[in-house]
Amino acid sequence: MKAVSHTVEQDVADRAILVSLVTQKQKKNEELAEYSLYELVQLAETAGVAVLDTMTQYKESKDTKWFIGKGKVEELKAKLEELGGNTAIFDQELSGAQVRNLEAALDVKIIDRTQLILDIFAQRAKTREGIIQVELAQLTYLLPRLSGQGKNLSRLGGGIGTRGPGESKLETDRRHIRGRIDELKSQLAEVTKHRTLHRERRKKSGVFQVALVGYTNAGKSTLLKQLTQADVYIENQLFATLDLTSRTMTLPSGKEIVITDTVGFIQNLPHDLVAAFRATLEEANEADLILHVVDSSSDMRSEHMRVVAEVLEELGAHQKEQLTIFNKIDQCSQEEQELITAPGEFLKITAFSEADLELLRNTIQDKLMGDTKTFRIPANRGDHQALMYRIGDVLETDVNEDAMVFKVRLNKEDYAKVAYQLTAYEEQLAQHEAGQDEGEKQ
Repeated sequence: MKAVSHTVEQDVADRAILVSLVTQKQKKNEELAEYSLYELVQLAETAGVAVLDTMTQYKESKDTKWFIGKGKVEELKAKLEELGGNTAIFDQELSGAQVRNLEAALDVKIIDRTQLILDIFAQRAKTREGIIQVELAQLTYLLPRLSGQGKNLSRLGGGIGTRGPGESKLETDRRHIRGRIDELKSQLAEVTKHRTLHRERRKKSGVFQVALVGYTNAGKSTLLKQLTQADVYIENQLFATLDLTSRTMTLPSGKEIVITDTVGFIQNLPHDLVAAFRATLEEANEADLILHVVDSSSDMRSEHMRVVAEVLEELGAHQKEQLTIFNKIDQCSQEEQELITAPGEFLKITAFSEADLELLRNTIQDKLMGDTKTFRIPANRGDHQALMYRIGDVLETDVNEDAMVFKVRLNKEDYAKVAYQLTAYEEQLAQHEAGQDEGEKQ
């Protein structure tokens, strides 16, 4: 497990102590609980928080009133005063009552993991769709907790927990907020309708769609940039990419496909966020192929893969054809590289190796284009000859007596649409030739 580093910057608005509760049930997998706290440090620093220290409480079960117990709250208060902290960030989700009790006891801003993730999304969303989705997720999360948001809303300087919808919206009554949620859902439905139209247009034009999915910071955006020369934001941070990015990629055969970078997944991803971002994540559902990008250098890659698999199953995309891409393989020792494996087909690459990228392009082409098949079309069947160029890539053509012979690498979907015509014709041709052979024997 990587060591947790603490960054202290006195001029940063939010100076926080991070708190994790490990219950008896979670203690069975202490490494996962430790990694979750490490990840919380990364999330906090991504949000612009100065992390002063971390604190872990081991307890049979969570305290309904104080979450971590009264004694631990007093210990946390002393540490906040000693280090000059003004924020406490909890690695688990808190109830409105727990937030209210902790605020009263500690006199600092209280943030939980879900709110921290939502805040990062509020900072990063740039497109209209992304901004709508973030606000919808924040309001859905905050609505049942309004009575526990006093400290957060009274600090009018911004900072974590106050970005996005803004104080004026959150201080209004619940009816107004419910109305705002309905309004956002309506706006999102309109945006989604436009996206669906674009998607259907791409499908009708026969353009293949490939979706990049994976745990946050697995290197999806870097891979997209290297494959397509796309101008995308790349940073070694959690959730560096938030808004959906689609770019055209040319396969070795010359055929163009659309490849889309989706938002990264994370363990304990807020359900409100999954729901709000469903329209974006559903790009994976519509893809002809899913590329599951994994950071092979991470100690927790198996856990990352499990989280991604769970989210894909929740979206109903788990049965889509997938190719697992173990990225950053250059950061692993030879011994580690040999141990890396996955169910189904997988590649081990570095996004900065042109040879690896060429291997990936060829593998994508093979998975999308399917088998190679030879067709013999009579010279007088111009309609069927034209079909050859619609069902895939024509690799070779030849003349055989009064017929044209086509060697075609099939496009699975396009071939499926007209296969019945070609199959029926081939059967008729075979019967005709069989009849001719019989006549010659007689």
